[in-house]
Amino acid sequence: MKRMFQWICVAAFIGGIMSWTSCKLRKDNAPSVEASEFIPKAPDYNDATMWVTVDGDTDGTGADIFYVVSTWEEDWTTEDGRICHYADVWNQEHREHMGSLESKKVAAYMSPGNRFFAPYYRHTTIDAWLTQNEDTIMRRERLAMDDVRAAFDHFQAQRDQSRPFIIVGFSQGGLAVVELLKHINDETYRQLAAAYVLGYKVTEHDMAQCSHIRPAESETDTGVTICYNTVKDVKYIKPITSASDICINPVNWRTDATPATLHDTITVTLSPAYHVLVVTGYSGSEYPPYKDFINVGDIHSCEPWLYSECLAKNIAVRTKKWREKNGN
Repeated sequence: MKRMFQWICVAAFIGGIMSWTSCKLRKDNAPSVEASEFIPKAPDYNDATMWVTVDGDTDGTGADIFYVVSTWEEDWTTEDGRICHYADVWNQEHREHMGSLESKKVAAYMSPGNRFFAPYYRHTTIDAWLTQNEDTIMRRERLAMDDVRAAFDHFQAQRDQSRPFIIVGFSQGGLAVVELLKHINDETYRQLAAAYVLGYKVTEHDMAQCSHIRPAESETDTGVTICYNTVKDVKYIKPITSASDICINPVNWRTDATPATLHDTITVTLSPAYHVLVVTGYSGSEYPPYKDFINVGDIHSCEPWLYSECLAKNIAVRTKKWREKNGN
């Protein structure tokens, strides 16, 4: 792994930490705000500066990729002393974290042959997840997901809908992918080549709620959801981070325990019993532990980077298959 990603784990965290979070996000009233709490101004997705975009589709045969970044900020305080539990899309430092340190690096391997779009959004801070308090997480997560849904609706309205699209998200972005699959209607779903949930879980409850969530079974099926989490041993599975009910190996695209070799020295084996990837021959030393919670036996921060070549190839395969099935 390139050292340029070494400290991603220090800032990036898991926006989809609780399995119930993706199932129980409130859709009724706006989140309550404490008197001393600061809520950043909402993004305007008509503003091009609210997006990281790369057009790498030179011949018009690719897909439109909608990518959702992970969590980058800790709680912070305004000059007048108010605490904020969200990233601020108008704050240059926060934009650098979301853009230069993640979206643009992901775009480097996902955008060739495709059109890439990644919105800046008011993702919840690391501190929300560390509380593991249901009321706190649901209240704050609703704001972040409102932004993501608004961004996706703008993306869908502006793009050429004769083209396939792909949704990808890492960590908190993985939660966003699950929520977007619940959000889209059947007509939009038919345009979906695949959805990739990296470093987050998909539960039986999610699938019972949403017919758009269909687990991938091979390298070439379309309209499916690809999900995986990586650990060194199943004993390191954390219920609040990686206890998924589906998983597929992104190296050999199997759902059984057939091992796959990556980069000549790393073995990646899926555990059908635990729905998680177990790796040997890889230390994950690029990703030091964060607050003794992630990268401790699990290798959460490697998810978009360790398998980048596999993901780039698979996006092309599923896009081609979607076009063949749809005569496009």
